[in-house]
Amino acid sequence: MVNHKKERGNMFQSKASKLVFIGVLSSISFILMVLNFPLPGLPPYLKVDFSDIPALIAVMIFGPIAGITVEAIKNILHFFIQGSATGVPIDQFANFVAGILLVVPFSIVFNRLRTLKGALIGLSVGTVALTVGMAFLNYFVLLPAYSYLLNMPPMQSEEVRFLIMTGILPFNLIKGVIVAIMFFLLYNKLIKPLERRMAYKS
Repeated sequence: MVNHKKERGNMFQSKASKLVFIGVLSSISFILMVLNFPLPGLPPYLKVDFSDIPALIAVMIFGPIAGITVEAIKNILHFFIQGSATGVPIDQFANFVAGILLVVPFSIVFNRLRTLKGALIGLSVGTVALTVGMAFLNYFVLLPAYSYLLNMPPMQSEEVRFLIMTGILPFNLIKGVIVAIMFFLLYNKLIKPLERRMAYKS
C-alpha cells in the first residue's frame, strides 16, 4: 500500500530544500557581485565579478529556471541594497541579461553532456552569446538609455561603435574566460560533489 502522506511529505521537503538552496546561492551570488574589480586597460566602470558561478551551479542541479532565478534575485538584492547611479535599475537589468546570455546556452549544452567537458563547451557557447548579445544590447538600448538618464548628450554612432569594440566586446569576452577558468578550478573539488549531494537529496 502506498503511503501518500509520506510521499507528500518527502515532496514538500524536496521543494523546501530546493528553495532554500536557491536562496543561499542567490545570497552568495549577490555578495560576489559586490566584490567586483576592474580590468587593466579597459574602462573602469566595466567590472568583473564571479556572481554567475552560483547561477551556473543552480543550473547544473535544478535546471535553467533555477539559474535564471538566482540571477534575478541577485540583481533585485543589488538594486535595493546598493542602488544605481541612474536611480533606475538599468545596471542590474544589464547584469541580469548578461547572466541569462551566459546561463541559458550553458544549460542547453550541459543537459546534453553532463561532464566537465560539456560544462566547458557550454561556457564557451555562453561566452560567445554574452559577448555578441551585450554588444547589440549596448548599441541599441543600454548606451542610449545611460545618456538619457544621466542627462548627457546622445552619443554619436562612431563613439558608440568605438566604445563597444574597444571596451564592451573585449570585457565580456575576458569575463567569460575568467568565469570558465574559475568554474574549471572549482568543478571537481566543490561543484561536482555538491551537484551529486543535492541530486541525492531530491
